[in-house]
Amino acid sequence: MVAWFRRHPIITGIMVLVLLLVGASFAFGGDREYEYVTEKVSRGEVTRVVSASGSLRALNTINVGAEVSGQITAVYVDFNSPVTKGQLLAEIDPTRPRAQVTQAQAQVNLARASLAQAQASILRARTDVEVQSREFERRKELQGKGFVSGAGLDQAENLLSAAKASLTTAEAQAQSARAQIAQSTAILRSAELDLSRTRITAPTSGVVIDKLVEPGTTVAANFQTPNLFTIAADTSRMQVEAAVDEADIGQVSVDQKVRFTVDSYPDDTFVARVQQIRQSATQSSASVSYLVILDVDNKDGKLLTGMTANVDIITGQKFDVLRVPIAATRFLPREGDRGDGEGKSPDDDAKQVTVWVPGEDEYAPQRQAITTGLEGEDFAELTGGLKEGADVLVRSRELTGDEVSSGRGAPQ
Repeated sequence: MVAWFRRHPIITGIMVLVLLLVGASFAFGGDREYEYVTEKVSRGEVTRVVSASGSLRALNTINVGAEVSGQITAVYVDFNSPVTKGQLLAEIDPTRPRAQVTQAQAQVNLARASLAQAQASILRARTDVEVQSREFERRKELQGKGFVSGAGLDQAENLLSAAKASLTTAEAQAQSARAQIAQSTAILRSAELDLSRTRITAPTSGVVIDKLVEPGTTVAANFQTPNLFTIAADTSRMQVEAAVDEADIGQVSVDQKVRFTVDSYPDDTFVARVQQIRQSATQSSASVSYLVILDVDNKDGKLLTGMTANVDIITGQKFDVLRVPIAATRFLPREGDRGDGEGKSPDDDAKQVTVWVPGEDEYAPQRQAITTGLEGEDFAELTGGLKEGADVLVRSRELTGDEVSSGRGAPQ
């Protein structure tokens, strides 16, 4: 064997070189099929948000209904039509209400005629009372002189009583006629009101966002008011009704800033603020949520009612602070590359965590304890332990190009 090596020095040299390379590969980790990816401690913004979803609603939405039954004869507006207060929107066939007005007016006229007749009877009865009163006094005086008998005086007294009774009856008839006039007038006013309600007008200025009738539609208002139109009184301001999970609602407060997106404009970010937090809970099969009302400026008119909003409520925000990637606070190197211990957070300080920083050997990272402040989705505020520009490990990456999920509990 030695003689063969001496006779073939070139081949022997190549074999030795290959053996050296293989040994170096095992000695220096050349068999590693992955590498660690680092990011730097930087200075910038840290934002903590509560995410939710909701839908856009007009700030003031009014349903316009019909208070009388009948057939729609005309519709003067359509979807998205701007309207002003008092503008005619639609008409209901007025034939029956108009006939009721005519009938009620006739009843009023009849009651007034009855009153006139009763008043004439009062005048006649008063005149008769006056005549019979004079006749009774005259006979009473004559009886005292012996010219009239007692029977004659009694007859005069009976005639006077009858005249007074007629007067009382006439006055009662007049009072009844006045009551009939009042009743008939009320019926007339009601009929006139029903007639006026056949003209459906806008109760406020705004935009028609829903129309539920067409000419020829029959509406029945006997048991409930049917809805004909929906008017958004002011679309320059809108609101988002967002459902926030009970686990996050404690972080939300009034006047917090909000940013949200809608599917119609994926590249645009809209801003809002928390206007109200409803205390009534909404329960579903697996969760409890609370309705949070957001105030939105919509002067450009891009947002429409019913759009789905993907909401981020900003519950904490700091600017120009040292920050470390959140991925670094959750990353754990592969088991064979870790130092002693797990680098867990001390129990006496919930804000102190462990990150991993590059060592002299790229496959032997070092643990580094840091303290953090505000934690957001992408970054955590760094309050101690590292300086700006320091490298921290955030994930491992296969050299074949497939990335391995970062964070504690990633494949070891």
